Amino acid sequence: MPGTRIAALGHYQPERVLTNDDLAAMVETDDEWIRTRTGIVTRHIAGSESVTDMAAAAAGKALAAAGLDPADIGLVTVATCSAIDRCPSTAAQVAGRLGIPGAVAFDLNNACAGFCTALATADHAVRAGAARHALVIGAEKMSDVTDWTDRRTCVILGDGAGAAVVSAADEAGIGPVVWGSDPTRADAVRLVDDWHPKFAQEGQTVFRWATTELVPLVREACERAGLAPADLGAVVTHQANLRIVEALVRRLDLPEHVVVARDVTESGNTSAASVPLALSKLAERGELPSGAPALLFAFGGGLSWAGQVVRCP
Repeated sequence: MPGTRIAALGHYQPERVLTNDDLAAMVETDDEWIRTRTGIVTRHIAGSESVTDMAAAAAGKALAAAGLDPADIGLVTVATCSAIDRCPSTAAQVAGRLGIPGAVAFDLNNACAGFCTALATADHAVRAGAARHALVIGAEKMSDVTDWTDRRTCVILGDGAGAAVVSAADEAGIGPVVWGSDPTRADAVRLVDDWHPKFAQEGQTVFRWATTELVPLVREACERAGLAPADLGAVVTHQANLRIVEALVRRLDLPEHVVVARDVTESGNTSAASVPLALSKLAERGELPSGAPALLFAFGGGLSWAGQVVRCP
């Protein structure tokens, strides 16, 4: 079977930036409290922009960077848990916006693990010959599902989108996926209330799970790619909380040369958008050499996880 690779990346964030001081005027909190517990300094908040708007903007940049014509894309998938539209899917709307004719288009909801899940799905589809090029997008408008009266959660969330073009290749540039879930703890992260869902989580449960039980799975993703963590050029985990990111990095005992994404400090937790958003920003700043192996690993509601090693475009 042929391999696949990430041919190009793109991202988009709303113009409005919400600072910790802004939040202190809304709920009982302050900059020190937020930084100490989350590491977050700012987050981007969409106004009238929809999940589709942000997804299309990020995907358009990735498509242009790949040098492909819209007609070359055979699959479009959007990972999101915050999109309001059910039908047509966000992916179908993105395809329409970009002038992509005839591609299979569908949304995928695996919460914060959504992008890495969608990336693996596209990898499998392209290797099986179902498409030659695919657009994989993570896009969230978490501000729509934020309880702005809850100081524990409203300080965490942000909006944005990231996208990748996945193309057939002679050699594998996307490694085997490690994915799964623990449904016995599905309530630890959730959107509650059927008609007006709001984000809620059991913070300590998620922290303990992410910093202990996920570490062997992160190592397994490296092993399946034939690498040790020390061989990596970069690590891009779900940007849930800086304390979680730092704890995972410490337990992997990474050498200093490995670039670690810490985009959560300026973007907050953007759920399924966080991994492609952070990866695209690292690449745009020239911090990821082309061909360098990068570990992507996402986790969240479900409780679900998905991760793989990719070669940077």
